[in-house]
Amino acid sequence: MKVSEVVVPGLRLCESDDHHIAGAGTYAQHGYIYSSLLGSLKLTNTSSSCVSVEVEGCGQKTVVPSTGDVVTVEILSVNPRFAKVHIKCVKDVVLAEPFRGQIRKEDVRAVEKDRVEMYKSFRPGDIVLARVISFGDSMAGYLLTTGENELGVVIARSEAGASMVPVSWTEMQCPDTYVKEHRKVAKVIPEHLVDAA
Repeated sequence: MKVSEVVVPGLRLCESDDHHIAGAGTYAQHGYIYSSLLGSLKLTNTSSSCVSVEVEGCGQKTVVPSTGDVVTVEILSVNPRFAKVHIKCVKDVVLAEPFRGQIRKEDVRAVEKDRVEMYKSFRPGDIVLARVISFGDSMAGYLLTTGENELGVVIARSEAGASMVPVSWTEMQCPDTYVKEHRKVAKVIPEHLVDAA
């Protein structure tokens, strides 16, 4: 069974139940399946009683972050409770328009959550890898976490304007002035090592 109907990102397609599963180009949230792409709707029988709901993208990629996606964000502002961010990339797709999001204090680290200080984790302008927890509300946007070793600050500029170098899990250093600044540093694993593992 196939259906060819043009759908847009965020469009609710059907209920997510025992008979319908979210396939490529879609995501499940709050009991429904939504489109994450601009494209054609396709329904494919996966078993005798189950249908995969998919959207085949057309033209320029339009992607909506969904729960579990790794996203690249820019820190806009930081206060003691959370950091406001703009989501710039979803996985390896650069977005034409950013989505709003926030990283709450309790979602910065997986351990010692009560000892997290937001100003020692992020600064405005930092580029951060984060994972989508859920869609919060219309004001906050997406709720994100950096509570994994591979998530956190990947690019930061020092006060002198130089790209800082990570020196530990919690510090980055300016190569010009040697001044260290606190950050929640991501442990980035080079791609050739990931492939070898």
